[in-house]
Amino acid sequence: MKNIRPFLFAFLAVLTFSLSSCDVIGDIFQAGAWTALIGIFIVVVLIAFLVRKMRR
Repeated sequence: MKNIRPFLFAFLAVLTFSLSSCDVIGDIFQAGAWTALIGIFIVVVLIAFLVRKMRR
């Protein structure tokens, strides 16, 4: 575990200087928006499926 610590600190330092916080936050929100859209689509399709099954 001691051999990994310098690598981990170096990796975090590189990430800190290479990524700006706005880019990271923007990417997180964009991924969340797509996840929400896909989730809403799945729920609507599931409700439509259940309504069709109940009518028969």
